[in-house]
Amino acid sequence: MALYPETEPYDHGMLDVGDGNRVYWEVCGNPDGKPALMLHGGPGSGCTPHFRRWCDPAKYRVVLLDQRGSGRSTPHASHPATDMGVNTTAHVIGDLEALRAHLGVDRWLVWGVSWGSVLGLRYAQTHPHAVSELVLTGVATGSDAEVALLTRGLGRIFPEAFARFLGGLPEHERAGNLAAAYNRLMGSPDPETRERAARAWTDWETATIPAPPRSVERFEDPVFRMGFARTVTHYWGNGHFLGDGDDEGAVLRDAPLLDGIPGTLVQGSLDFGNLLGIVWRLHQAWPGSELVVVDDAGHDAGAVGMAEALIAATDRYAAG
Repeated sequence: MALYPETEPYDHGMLDVGDGNRVYWEVCGNPDGKPALMLHGGPGSGCTPHFRRWCDPAKYRVVLLDQRGSGRSTPHASHPATDMGVNTTAHVIGDLEALRAHLGVDRWLVWGVSWGSVLGLRYAQTHPHAVSELVLTGVATGSDAEVALLTRGLGRIFPEAFARFLGGLPEHERAGNLAAAYNRLMGSPDPETRERAARAWTDWETATIPAPPRSVERFEDPVFRMGFARTVTHYWGNGHFLGDGDDEGAVLRDAPLLDGIPGTLVQGSLDFGNLLGIVWRLHQAWPGSELVVVDDAGHDAGAVGMAEALIAATDRYAAG
């Protein structure tokens, strides 16, 4: 991969964002460089040192955070007592603004992967003054249609895995919103029920990886698995808290609000989200965006061709 060398943060902390939540953040690279905010996926994946390597550390002031309930932020979503009612898209966008103020950032490039692309797009639509550019990969928009595809729709492509996935739910829960049904299991007072639900959810996500190796090491960590499954099903089961009211979704509908913000969309040709044409439609509706499609790559930002395109984008925007 063409990523920049590993680097260590020169500053970090825990930001009190209210509602009993404290968000972990860190900064690396050049203290006087162009600010760049890195948004992880999931929701609930948390940031890793890998995210420090997508921007030139000599030119960027790179900011990472663990979004509410994930990574080193507290309280963690894996704890059954954690209040998920204060973990919504609006809350997390508020956290981004609180962190921007805390760090004294005027505007920053926003880099997002998967759910991070949904969050980055909505953040730019609602706070365009804060975003200088967007670099997004594994692009999604958080629509109901995407959730339906990734839960029920892919069952036709992976029928055996889908049968197991459905089998993890009570029979009366199998006809509706599968993410919401699994989220109800994740809220069970019985720890064994919660654990079985978390395992079934992550097994399904693993089964739908389009290319080998079909394994996800982090899903073997019971704390990560529980927090991840609880957070993903919380968001997916509630329309990503975007208040859409329709199948297409607010982010795609409001794409014209991105006019004036340059952006690069890097998408693998084997990313199953492409089955709905979302990224192409977003590109068409967003003046000033560019779409880079990488052949034989899926949802993995680090795949051959994907990493090179993403680095090329952050390099190009470094001078802006």
